[in-house]
Amino acid sequence: MDWLRTISSYWPHLVVGFGSLSALLASIHVLLRKRDSRAAALWIGLIWLLPVLGPMLYLVFGVNRIRRRALSLGIHKIISQAIPEDLGETQAVEAQHLQQLARAIGHVVAQPLTPGNRIQALVNGDEAFPAMIAAIESATKSIALATYIFDNDTSGKQFADALGRAVKRGVAVRVLLDAAGARYSLPSITHRLNHAHIPFAKFLPASVLMPWRVTTINLRNHRKLLIVDGQTAFTGGMNIRHGNVLADQPKRAVQDLQFRVEGPVVTRLQEAFVNDWAFTTGETLTDDTWFPELKECGKVVARVITDGPDGDFEKLRWSLLAALAEAQTSVQIVTPYFLPDTGLITALNLAALRGVRVDILLPARSNLPSVHWASRAMWWQVLERGCHLWLSPPPFDHSKLMIVDGHWVLLGSANWDVRSLRLNFELNVECYGQGFASEMAAVIQRKLRGAREVTLAEVNAWSLPVKLRDAIARLFSPYL
Repeated sequence: MDWLRTISSYWPHLVVGFGSLSALLASIHVLLRKRDSRAAALWIGLIWLLPVLGPMLYLVFGVNRIRRRALSLGIHKIISQAIPEDLGETQAVEAQHLQQLARAIGHVVAQPLTPGNRIQALVNGDEAFPAMIAAIESATKSIALATYIFDNDTSGKQFADALGRAVKRGVAVRVLLDAAGARYSLPSITHRLNHAHIPFAKFLPASVLMPWRVTTINLRNHRKLLIVDGQTAFTGGMNIRHGNVLADQPKRAVQDLQFRVEGPVVTRLQEAFVNDWAFTTGETLTDDTWFPELKECGKVVARVITDGPDGDFEKLRWSLLAALAEAQTSVQIVTPYFLPDTGLITALNLAALRGVRVDILLPARSNLPSVHWASRAMWWQVLERGCHLWLSPPPFDHSKLMIVDGHWVLLGSANWDVRSLRLNFELNVECYGQGFASEMAAVIQRKLRGAREVTLAEVNAWSLPVKLRDAIARLFSPYL
């Protein structure tokens, strides 16, 4: 029994020693790995204020294991063509001053521009869903579908049935769902996919039965992709849910944009899907079933920008900053959620101070009230420097679009918020060409005609309770 008494007498010292060592090691990791000094300071404070528990919390929630896991599997970015030395191929860009933008983004994303593409905007599910389902019905070789939300409703069932028919025809079908997005409807669409023998997988599933996956519970694959026979692609911000079909007057109507893409850039879109599929399942898709030879078919010069909390971290944010820095005449932004960080707010304001016309179009009524309140708390920061802010009437507008100087268009899945720019896996496409930019400008002008401009005087006149509510909501903006 003496040895028990000896151990018990040393036990407090062992706990203190273990706590101090774990806190020291965790603090070293924070100092070397955390990019944001504020986050680093908060984590170090938590680590030392909560002995043992603090380092454990950091180990679970503070360490980015996504890239580490991908590298250990050896499948991160396994599909990628050789990158030429001239990352921008800037000679294909019409506007000379935007050649600098093309070169900068080329170095950020390490992908070349691809000329010769045709891109068509599809407004709401009324235009997008019939076109997407028709493409699925015409497939002869392969279908790759990735989506955040795939509801088990009228539209979702139409997609599932079309995919099931493709499987019966012998088409190679792969469906990638975000694990969180798959739970938006009950029962989940996965039961229908299973019944139709459609191969599908969930991206980063988390469960109370799988505690080792708790570190990924706040991460989402927000990308939207449909690629048929490796030749025709659809991308943008539209989820698969019947609320997008406005002609049917759904209970929760949502405006949105989707884009049909044809040309060489489709290969890059397919690469993004194949890498996500390999990351999730370990299966590699590399033959001409998925990657046929593609020829130029249009005038749009385009490049895919993938972004996420892995090796693609903040590539989209850097691209946005570069675009705002190069803008000379106009910047038009349409986004459902506007919670930019300090750097983006500064870039928007500097553009306005340089004489650039900056228009930001947001929904007057959001589907997420707390996000809308947090956004309102930031409006004065852009209004006081000359940016113009507009509110579009219901139904809720989920569209994501940005135009610079009437030549550069950014479309895709990302919002102007911390979740999209730091936590989500997003996919956007930058496009160069006055013709396509003019078409997108016409879309924005139609939205602006029905919108109401917000003034700084109006924001300053809000009551104190309203301002406090919005300011409190803004404190949680990194987690919304």
